[in-house]
Amino acid sequence: MAIGTMLSAFRKNSITSRITPFRSLSTLVLAEHEGGSIKTSSLSAVEAAKSLGEDNSISLLLAGSGHSLKEAAEHAASSHPSVSQVTPVSQVLIADSDKFTYPLAEPWAKLVHLVQQSSGYSHIIAASGSFGKNILPRAAALLDISPITDITKISGSNLFIRPIYAGNALSTVRYTGSSPCMLSIRATSFPVASEPADLKSNAASIDQVDLSTLDEDDAVGKSAYVKLSSQISERPDLGNARIVVTGGRGVKSAENFKMIDKLAEKIGAAVGATRAAVDAGFVPNDLQVGQTGKIVAPELYMAFGVSGAIQHIAGMRDSKVIVAVNKDADAPIFQVADYGLVGDLFDIIPELLEKLPEKK
Repeated sequence: MAIGTMLSAFRKNSITSRITPFRSLSTLVLAEHEGGSIKTSSLSAVEAAKSLGEDNSISLLLAGSGHSLKEAAEHAASSHPSVSQVTPVSQVLIADSDKFTYPLAEPWAKLVHLVQQSSGYSHIIAASGSFGKNILPRAAALLDISPITDITKISGSNLFIRPIYAGNALSTVRYTGSSPCMLSIRATSFPVASEPADLKSNAASIDQVDLSTLDEDDAVGKSAYVKLSSQISERPDLGNARIVVTGGRGVKSAENFKMIDKLAEKIGAAVGATRAAVDAGFVPNDLQVGQTGKIVAPELYMAFGVSGAIQHIAGMRDSKVIVAVNKDADAPIFQVADYGLVGDLFDIIPELLEKLPEKK
């Protein structure tokens, strides 16, 4: 009996010790930069780091080469308006090397491993975009830890919420593994604060990462950067747009999709598409919204000819206002729409184009 009581107490104490939150918080944010500025998704990762705890020391890791890297580091370290809206980081780490000219997983994973070994952060965070999805799994393997992905809410330093079943359910995950706790966050769930933070804080320090021990090995070179294909457009970026106009299978053709383009242009919106529209060749796949596309959360989301498959809903259900137009009154999209109109998009879009004022 005494042995059983002792074992029971041992198990209870063991479980308690495994779920105790981190005593000391320090977070490394893996940041993307472009044109000398930190990308909005990475600023959202900094915003997420704030939710881990009040006494959290946040460091930003930038990698690349040349003037663009230095400009991005200064942008992150200063009280620049787009950065000061989130808590200014305490330190900016830069890895200046031609190895990081392009964000390949192998050298970046080695870099994360190197920085973690020297500084011992309690958490490592990246946005759940192509950048984070590419790097985190390999870095986690090198550190022998299991990452928690696509987090939409942080309830504590070791308690997180993430969607499952295409967003139809939420899972609460308690991290009980060893340090660091590696996370990827859904950027749309951690918007950058609209009000500037207190600017009395001193600018963050900028420090160079010692890359002398980062040797060329067989891991580097297994993948290679080929090229970047992008379309120059005056429209807002789909992932950060205030208004998104999306077309689905009901648009019927690439030629008809030009109506979606015209409407988006008139109201200053970004253009989105369902997977069915992308697979049918109406638009390129970089416009796809959904579980396997981009996750968006605009102030206004307009869906034309979109049936509302759960995979698509998972990518836009956090939109502030959802407007749906579909001739099928039983379309699932109407279950999540704030405003729904049963009608033919080929009648409704021309009428909208006629009556809507031009964007200012």
